[in-house]
Amino acid sequence: MTAIAQDFWQEQADEPETHIDGRINPAREDAYWQSVYFGESYYRSECSYEEDYAPAYCVGYIGYAQYGGSFEDAEKSLCANWIRIKGDSRLELDDAMQAIRAAWEHAAIAPASIDEEVEELVPADFIAAQGRSSRQPAYAAA
Repeated sequence: MTAIAQDFWQEQADEPETHIDGRINPAREDAYWQSVYFGESYYRSECSYEEDYAPAYCVGYIGYAQYGGSFEDAEKSLCANWIRIKGDSRLELDDAMQAIRAAWEHAAIAPASIDEEVEELVPADFIAAQGRSSRQPAYAAA
């Protein structure tokens, strides 16, 4: 890595996390979608995250931060944003709008709500059992 590149990356590391209007963290949203996009009902295996889906998800979560309110009220603007930034994405408008809506809806969930939801999904007795299982003796295979 050249000295110029090292300086650039060091400057990037010194920058604080970016939050759009305090509503979303783009890096967290991107990481989330990169880890789950292939499980969505609109997923097409010939499309990749970086080239195809990431721009649509970005329109969705940034759009939520920009417009707030209901998806339906912002849908025309989101559609225009998609057409403007689509780039080399192979997603057709209908497929892109599904991804945009999914990202909008995910961004609309407050971080506190996500934590509460996780706690509700994982019962306390299950968590406690996980702690006990690490102390149980290992049995030899028969």
